[in-house]
Amino acid sequence: MAIKSAIVAVVTAGLMAGGTRASERRPTPDKQEEGKGTKSQTTATTVQSVGGDAAYKIGPQDVLKIDVWKEEQLTRTVPVRPDGKITLTSHSRKLRSIRGNQEKWPITLPLLNDVQAVGLTPMELAGVISDQLKKYINGPQVTVSVTEINSRRVYVNGEVTKAGAYALLPHMTVLQALSSSGGFTQFARVKNIYVLRTENGKQIKMPFNYKEAISGKNVAQNIELQPGDVIVVP
Repeated sequence: MAIKSAIVAVVTAGLMAGGTRASERRPTPDKQEEGKGTKSQTTATTVQSVGGDAAYKIGPQDVLKIDVWKEEQLTRTVPVRPDGKITLTSHSRKLRSIRGNQEKWPITLPLLNDVQAVGLTPMELAGVISDQLKKYINGPQVTVSVTEINSRRVYVNGEVTKAGAYALLPHMTVLQALSSSGGFTQFARVKNIYVLRTENGKQIKMPFNYKEAISGKNVAQNIELQPGDVIVVP
């Protein structure tokens, strides 16, 4: 009888231990949901950072998303041409809220030719498009957002893993740009990095010590970058 009780006790203990290990390996539903929420929040922040600055001026080769409320055939993503203009076309012969007789008034393609975009904020461009669409649509409601910033770029050259041009996000610093370049090679002299900037037709050189920057020393050198800045890692 004592032996039987001992066997039962051993089996019970083994089952309890196995259950404990399984629960340790398996995340709780709350943690799973928390992880999903964190991932979604990160994605939303990334999208917002592209065109979230209301004062941002549109530049050549930027990509814009134009939404016209209740006019799906006019809602589209368009690139800004090198000449600074965009073209808005209609792939339908009729718009839902077109002025006049909907059955007899076809829309000529393209709908809006050569709309100046460069130099305007997204809100200003939305107003321009809205005014021009009033010839065809009753009370057009237009929203413009920047999905890709290609006109404002900085360049990272030298002893980095991924040298090249990078989109200049709002308030981007030297450290942030360097982090986008994939890290340094084994030959990089991280204490002798510098930024080249052209001001009033003259090129100026601003030193940057990576070791000091990451340790919190001389934080003033971690400047906010401007379009066209070149970061050189010797």
